[in-house]
Amino acid sequence: MTGHPEIDTSVPHSARIWNHWLGGKDNYPVDREVGDDFVSIFPGQVDIARHSRAFLGRAVRYLAGEAGVRQFLDVGTGLPTVDNTHEVAQRVSPDARIVYVDNDPLVLVHARALLTSTPEGATAYVDADIRDPDAILAKAAETLDFDEPVALLLLGILGHLTDEEDPEGVLGRLVAALAPGSHVVINDGTDVIGTPGADGVDESARARAITRYVQAGGVAYNLRSPERITGYFSGLELLEPGVVTVSRWRPEPSPFGEPPAVDAFCGVARVP
Repeated sequence: MTGHPEIDTSVPHSARIWNHWLGGKDNYPVDREVGDDFVSIFPGQVDIARHSRAFLGRAVRYLAGEAGVRQFLDVGTGLPTVDNTHEVAQRVSPDARIVYVDNDPLVLVHARALLTSTPEGATAYVDADIRDPDAILAKAAETLDFDEPVALLLLGILGHLTDEEDPEGVLGRLVAALAPGSHVVINDGTDVIGTPGADGVDESARARAITRYVQAGGVAYNLRSPERITGYFSGLELLEPGVVTVSRWRPEPSPFGEPPAVDAFCGVARVP
């Protein structure tokens, strides 16, 4: 990772906007402006960001603990924040090896600080695009042993692929490289829950917010149905509770009952 990539602070970027929604400081005025405008149309977005982050923690703790996975490939990691994948995994298993993949210049800059690891484990960063799965696998193989189980994490990233870019095909190429006993973790956005509006539940609010975001210069995000997300796990052993809203995948016990549903669905599956 040599040189200093140029960062355009005049154009909003999804990684920085998510950082803003999560309360981070690694963003610029344009990101905060566009992010706040998004939330004014679709207030549920902040809850999605927070519940998605919490799902990451629960899934990685399960994989590093009960499932015994020691290798993680996190594609589309975004900006480092609290409890990154390597921190959660190595807290459970200090010998865990983690490879992060992203193609954003700001993420690349912050990766220098993120590339920390326990002495027993390893953490690496790959500058690559999900549209080139072969490049991801080749670079990740410098740190990970694909003859042993790997947990593939695709959290909020497949939605950046259009149907023409074939998200199922990209996913299939990545999964094909995984050894038996590996796991696949997916979380993607939907528009089936909606957000409260003046006339009841507004199921189109998130789609309208994305349209406004794209008009402001952001990269489009393609919302997909829970059924489509379920199809991503075809041929894999889907773990309980199946494909559910991220807030309800094995939630922590709470005296307040079941957490509210949010417009992002997820699942964890095992490679047979």
